[in-house]
Amino acid sequence: MAEQKGKVVASFEYELFEGDPDHLRTVVATPTPAGPWIDPSSLKLKYRVGRGPFGDVSLATHHQSSLDFDEFHELAVKVLHPFDKDHTQKFLDKFEELFYKCREFRSVCWLHGISIIDGKICIAMKVYEGSVGDRVARVKGGKLQISSALRYGIGLAKGILELHSIGTLVLNLKPSNILLNENDEAILGDFGIPYLLLGIPLSSPDMVLRLGTPNYMAPEQWEPEVRGPISFETDSWGFGCCFVEMLTGVPPWFGKSYKEIYYSVVIKQEKPQIPSGLPLALGNVISGCFEYDLRNRPLIADILNALESSRNAIDSEEEWFGSRTSSLIGRSSSGDTAWYVSKDHLLVGDTVRSRKPLNSCRPQTMDVPEGTVVSLDSNSDRDDFVLVKITGVRNPVRVLISTIERVTSGLSRGDWVRLKESPGKHSSVGILHSIQRDGSVTAGFIGLEILWKGHLSDLEIASGYFVGQFVRLKENIRAPRFEWPRKSGGAFATGRISQVLPNGCLVVMFPGRFVFGLGDKHNSFLADPAEVELVSFDTCPGLVQKYQHIEDFHWAVRPLAIAFGLFAAMKFSLFLGRGVSLKLRKERKKPTRSNDSHQDGQSSSTAAWLPPPVANILFKEGVTPATAR
Repeated sequence: MAEQKGKVVASFEYELFEGDPDHLRTVVATPTPAGPWIDPSSLKLKYRVGRGPFGDVSLATHHQSSLDFDEFHELAVKVLHPFDKDHTQKFLDKFEELFYKCREFRSVCWLHGISIIDGKICIAMKVYEGSVGDRVARVKGGKLQISSALRYGIGLAKGILELHSIGTLVLNLKPSNILLNENDEAILGDFGIPYLLLGIPLSSPDMVLRLGTPNYMAPEQWEPEVRGPISFETDSWGFGCCFVEMLTGVPPWFGKSYKEIYYSVVIKQEKPQIPSGLPLALGNVISGCFEYDLRNRPLIADILNALESSRNAIDSEEEWFGSRTSSLIGRSSSGDTAWYVSKDHLLVGDTVRSRKPLNSCRPQTMDVPEGTVVSLDSNSDRDDFVLVKITGVRNPVRVLISTIERVTSGLSRGDWVRLKESPGKHSSVGILHSIQRDGSVTAGFIGLEILWKGHLSDLEIASGYFVGQFVRLKENIRAPRFEWPRKSGGAFATGRISQVLPNGCLVVMFPGRFVFGLGDKHNSFLADPAEVELVSFDTCPGLVQKYQHIEDFHWAVRPLAIAFGLFAAMKFSLFLGRGVSLKLRKERKKPTRSNDSHQDGQSSSTAAWLPPPVANILFKEGVTPATAR
């Protein structure tokens, strides 16, 4: 059990003074390790002061005593909702590892330890003066001045950075979790409980759908195994939500249920409303926090730099709704944000090539097939350049950094990769997120909540999928990972990729499938890239297959083809009938001998009233009608 574990603490020596300064006695001492376990009998819960998605927060008294002292401390205790006992030890082990690492942090709440009371995990921490959420609720107008928001934001960013430095994500950022100490400094009040709960089945069905507080959750946080992975940039979204609430006094998506928030954030890809009038650098970084694709968001270090530069530029008495207007985060010519481009960190000697936009196979206009960085040039006012030595070109070429990407062993960020060994439950095809110069990599795969970590030797290059391509399930796939529509004949339909998620999950629309009255929402499906194959005119062997592929472009192709066929048939029938009619008329007007024509003309004009036998007799005998009378 966790209570029996303790961090190994090295012994030390000290000199003991016993009255004679010339005769000091050396004593070897081993300090008692301050482990995380707290005896449940020493904790007395008093009353609840808060409630969150993972449990309640209560005030408690911690009683500590020995032969020399008897102390009572007031603590704040987070009482988590119960979960399976088989996973309790797993959580305790994770907490113990985190506990020792957090002892050195200054901007993260001070942890006293952990205990189990009535079958529920209780995490004890220091009691603070209040929270930013309380401050926003009490301030006049319900919003903070920009100077206060920047000060609290800087403290929050430092706390998040401390947790990120040990590989822990917060995932539950909100103003009520930004605590204030006695010096009115912001302290991160959540040390990553959702991150510790990853991989642990949760009892509440609502908790299974989310890992955090809905109003502050990033799109990938709702379904990390499907739309993930969650990463450091996930906390950037939560930070942006907190900062917007500090400036407006209103939580994002206020008044909506969590299902409505899910539809707005994940399906419709909406963003929280950002107040106008922010300084340029601040407006840009907050806008960047709400990029749907997490790879395009700034890291917390980027946010901290922007906040500090904005604080230095703003007078402490200036109101936040100043006349200056913020603009959206700038993008490179490839469509990537500056935050995505800056994550390459180019150095002299790096191999580079032309940058491909995210989720696209289209290369940059300027063609740098492959070259080596020979010099860095960051002295220009706005854009940074590098000198690249290209094979076959005599002199180095001055290239804009945003147009090239770093390449290591033939791979770069954003490339499609495949695991060489069978991965088990998660997909074998994914997208590379980072690649270090020593060969260590991270990648996103469907079925994994967090980034996969490994080495280049574990991966191989895979065929990529991009927006606009048509795909269908492979013939050998009988039970796909996600639901896939079928045609009327029972065969799987062909769809067009409308979006590629950071873990390689494909969002596929089916324009050739008409869904009456339900709209595009019900015509959108997900696909595992390992289970689909590309479809194009080149891959369609026969004329019938090529026509069927034309039908995949839009559901109206078939009715239009039928209507065109009917119209063509009608036109052909009219044309044929008109031709026959003209031919018959020509036959009737065909010239004969004059006598016969005269005779026929007379007989035809007068024999209409006679019965056929009589007329035949008359004409046969050459008798005119006048003679017959």
